[in-house]
Amino acid sequence: MKKLITSPFLWLFLGYIFPFNNFAQDKKYKDYELFSRHIFEGKQLKMPYRWLIPPDFDTLNQQKNIKKYPLIVFLHGAGERGDNNLVPLTHFAPYILTENNRQKHPCFVLVPQCPKDKKWIETDWGLDAHTQPEAISEVLKNVIEIIQIMEEKYPIDTKKIYITGLSMGGFGVWDLITRYPKKFAAAVPVCGGADEKTAKKIKKLPVWAFHGALDKVVKPERSRNMVEAIKKTKGNIRYTEYPNVQHDSWKQAYQDENMWKWLFEQSK
Repeated sequence: MKKLITSPFLWLFLGYIFPFNNFAQDKKYKDYELFSRHIFEGKQLKMPYRWLIPPDFDTLNQQKNIKKYPLIVFLHGAGERGDNNLVPLTHFAPYILTENNRQKHPCFVLVPQCPKDKKWIETDWGLDAHTQPEAISEVLKNVIEIIQIMEEKYPIDTKKIYITGLSMGGFGVWDLITRYPKKFAAAVPVCGGADEKTAKKIKKLPVWAFHGALDKVVKPERSRNMVEAIKKTKGNIRYTEYPNVQHDSWKQAYQDENMWKWLFEQSK
């Protein structure tokens, strides 16, 4: 069993050294502390992560196994890499923590943090295409192991495990669902890209992809091409492209109540 480091004294000490202390002092980020701090010790690297429990979660009910909840896994972008454990929440927490989502869609949320010198998938985001690496990256392998640990520890509805991510995280979402298509009930990759040759592996998985038409960082063709590849397999795919949006399409995607409604309706 891998170790999960959760010592509050460790994080108190690190808070004086790493930037997340500045975030925590800002009222804008006070709700982020609803996400508890942890560190996963993998075989080759450590991975900080944040964990959010449903607002109505009751440990007594957990022991009686009365209610199970969905799980959302969020993969952040390149700018949120590192080890401060708070920055990865920047582009996701404001949306998942809305009163509407917390009340209508109570769930567990896992936000792992990719090390500064790594990527969820080792590829150049600016390319027109890429070939999926033969082996899964160590960081994504850690993500899968954390999910498995949480499934054993918490009342997670394994028929409702969802994954979403943006930019570098969008690439990570595509890569992970094509390697573990039966693990997830639905996926929402935002401004990411994938190896079109893997499309047939996820033809049965509900996917809703988003991208900005003016994106200069990750070309919109990356999403368009993968969506078309899935359509050729007669897969379960939705695609939304924002005509006047650049590399921040997650703002519109995560504010879309229809997306959240659709996501939580999906079940294996």
